[in-house]
Amino acid sequence: MEFQDDAFVLWARAHGDTGAVVDLLTEGHGRVAAYVAGGASRRMKPFLQPGARVAAEFRARTAEQLGAARLEPVGEGPAALFDDPLALTGLAAAAAVAQGALPEREPHPGAFYGFEALMAALAIPEVWPAVFVRFESGLLEALGFGLDLSRCGATGVTDDLAWVSPRTGRAVSREAGAPYADRLLHLPPFLLGTQAGLGEGDVGAGLALTGHFLERNVFHVLNRPLPPARVWMIDKLGEAGRL
Repeated sequence: MEFQDDAFVLWARAHGDTGAVVDLLTEGHGRVAAYVAGGASRRMKPFLQPGARVAAEFRARTAEQLGAARLEPVGEGPAALFDDPLALTGLAAAAAVAQGALPEREPHPGAFYGFEALMAALAIPEVWPAVFVRFESGLLEALGFGLDLSRCGATGVTDDLAWVSPRTGRAVSREAGAPYADRLLHLPPFLLGTQAGLGEGDVGAGLALTGHFLERNVFHVLNRPLPPARVWMIDKLGEAGRL
């Protein structure tokens, strides 16, 4: 198995005296773990941080073997966010969710492009929390658990969608869902179209929505909780009044 691909670093840890094992989100080959010789060196460490973009050359003898990779940095990566601790919590949460949710060596280009869009948005404080919700929604879709927000699952109408069924993931109109409001998940308008504004409480509702389906359909099946980095991000967004 051998390929070259664009990738984002999701996670890295030292391995041996000089190397590192790195989890990469590649454009064409999905999530890939690899050994990077010299990854513990002072030169390599800066671009083995979560969110760093790299050009990767990967090689493995068999599909089951941990492969080896040579990495070259592309752009400045997360260094531009070092003065924004809140954005760094968003980056850490996105990397942890992607690493935990995506199966290894299974192509999911949509997940790569979603992560790429979030990385660009992290520099815009007013925007990135909503983009994070869209990233998680796209991740659910890539994994086969996409939300159906096109029409009301109860009546078929396409207007005034306000809720999501926690069981089916289908939208529900305000009128149809009113008698069951305490059992439904809020649907923030920004998930219905790019023209919708961002109101108070919309980010929190979006994170509760995607978190519910990620926990039920992905992490519970893997016998894992939602990543602590995501919980930490939500706490920090709440403290900053950004939910």
